[in-house]
Amino acid sequence: MKGKILFVAGLGLGYVLGTRAGRAKYDELKAAALKVWNDPRVQKQVDAVEDFVKDKAPEVAEFVSDGAKTIVDKVSGKSTPAKKPATRRPATGSKSSGSSSSAS
Repeated sequence: MKGKILFVAGLGLGYVLGTRAGRAKYDELKAAALKVWNDPRVQKQVDAVEDFVKDKAPEVAEFVSDGAKTIVDKVSGKSTPAKKPATRRPATGSKSSGSSSSAS
């Protein structure tokens, strides 16, 4: 019970101290965050990440689907051989995974 009381007291103290900074400080922080977000260098990286995700999404969906099918088979008691997860992972080091896709 003592821990709960201390937690609530700390929460109240944090609220009071936080509100003293007021709306002006919040607006300053928001403006700084928007300035960084709208920087062309940041947006260039955001676009690169979006393109990467769009390229990899079908592979990830297939991997998740295969994993789900394997789990359903195990739960339902079917003994069908499943694909090995290690063959589905893309190579991250200098080793080649043997897949037909290559970096563009």
